[in-house]
Amino acid sequence: MVSHSGLLTVMERAARKAAPRLRRDFNEVQHLQVSRKGPADFVSMADKRAEQTIYEELSHARPDWAFLMEERGEIAGDPNKPRWVVDPLDGTSNFLHGIPHFAISIAVEEPRPDGRYETVSALVYQPLTDESFWAERGRGAWLTDQRLRVSARNDLSESLIATGIPFLGHGDFAQWTRIFGAVAPGVAGIRRLGSAALDLAWVAAGRFDGYWESGLSRWDVAAGLLLVKEAGGYVTDFRGGDRMHERNEFLAANDALHNKLHKLVAGSLR
Repeated sequence: MVSHSGLLTVMERAARKAAPRLRRDFNEVQHLQVSRKGPADFVSMADKRAEQTIYEELSHARPDWAFLMEERGEIAGDPNKPRWVVDPLDGTSNFLHGIPHFAISIAVEEPRPDGRYETVSALVYQPLTDESFWAERGRGAWLTDQRLRVSARNDLSESLIATGIPFLGHGDFAQWTRIFGAVAPGVAGIRRLGSAALDLAWVAAGRFDGYWESGLSRWDVAAGLLLVKEAGGYVTDFRGGDRMHERNEFLAANDALHNKLHKLVAGSLR
């Protein structure tokens, strides 16, 4: 059985401690207390409780590390130390509608001399299926103890592509429509399942052959992007560069498909 670092052990322990309550709340979703953060953007008490549990576990293990979290935002720490990037419930809308497709996403980012951050550890945990996707820089991507590799398909006509569709108050409808119009006619199918973290984990596992989306927050994708890279895939912005977070654009696939998708996506934006 493959072993991971003590840091990954801390991350998985935090996720698994938050998971039982999420499972219970999911089974009683009609009783959840729900408030509105913005247009069509809901947050449940389940979300907040999961984040609190994860925060307590991670801060106990690394008390001087900073946090970037969906609900709490930024929490300061030692600027020379890594930081935690946490989405306690990626797929909140699925959760609130009783759709069993959501995940806990935790990443560790190290500060770089240029002021940017680099993800070095990643965990995407699906509480309902007990699937634990994890990666560490230079050590590959794994599903529990099974090594992950991105899809080997190189023909778009055989490929299943994941995306996120803009919705009320979120995303660029015009841009997404142009990209969809360029990609959809040439692929085997496009799926929108509602959890960016799981979409990227599934690209790493070869379940999806590629992925594009914009308008995401760092906590949505930090762990998933490392999973794809460590599974042998490529992740860039829509122009093929490395300014994913600055441009808020994410394109992921294996080498051959990434080149083809990039040409379609970039061409649609001219």
